[in-house]
Amino acid sequence: MTMVLELIIAATLLVSAISLVGVVLFLIGKEKMDEILFFLLSFSTGTLLGAAFFDLLLESVELVTPELALETAFMGVVVGFVIEKVIHWHHHHAGKANEHHRPLGMLTLVGDGVHNFLDGVAIAAAFMVNVPLGITTTIAIALHEIPQEIGDFGLLIYSGYSKAKALAFNLISALTAIAGGVLFYFFSGAVGHIEGYALAFTAGMFIYVAAADLLPELHKEKRARNSLLQLACIFAGAAIIWLVARKLEHAG
Repeated sequence: MTMVLELIIAATLLVSAISLVGVVLFLIGKEKMDEILFFLLSFSTGTLLGAAFFDLLLESVELVTPELALETAFMGVVVGFVIEKVIHWHHHHAGKANEHHRPLGMLTLVGDGVHNFLDGVAIAAAFMVNVPLGITTTIAIALHEIPQEIGDFGLLIYSGYSKAKALAFNLISALTAIAGGVLFYFFSGAVGHIEGYALAFTAGMFIYVAAADLLPELHKEKRARNSLLQLACIFAGAAIIWLVARKLEHAG
């Protein structure tokens, strides 16, 4: 087993393990959780945008032309929109058609499985370019996964699953990241420069998630002091990605 494959498996295992973060809901109260999520969502927004603009796109244009990189990033934004639109459409109609909410839970798991599979592809593509890029991409994905997995866990509980089953199914869904990473590693040679396309596509997905999902949530906060704290957390998240990318790049 090559070192790159070992790193891909380790990184996707780490991201998958974050699905167990729902356990913290048993340990701390809702008020404390809301306070943590307030900062985490802002920080996550910064890391996703930082990874997209300071790392992924820059690496992509070294592997493919700038035109192809930007066109592929655009497709990442569009695909992110389509995937989320389909999931929300099914959620909406499942809720209207059924008094019980099992369909909502199942669709959440399927949608999360697809999302995690693509995360695995992104991590593999990044590590196959170089280790520093793999590390920064993993950091950005991991920080984004924490609030998402907490939300998914809450949806599964709402859908009627027990806490134990919600954690178990969430973990199974998260493990698709490993499948995505390993499959990409072994089959990426079928298309020339596929790592460059995958990095640009991932950048587009990151931009979509930050702009469509996270920033609207942050805009719900109207108090000036908390808004300034949000802005500081966004800059902090982006700055950490920038620093890690540059430091590791020079170390490599």
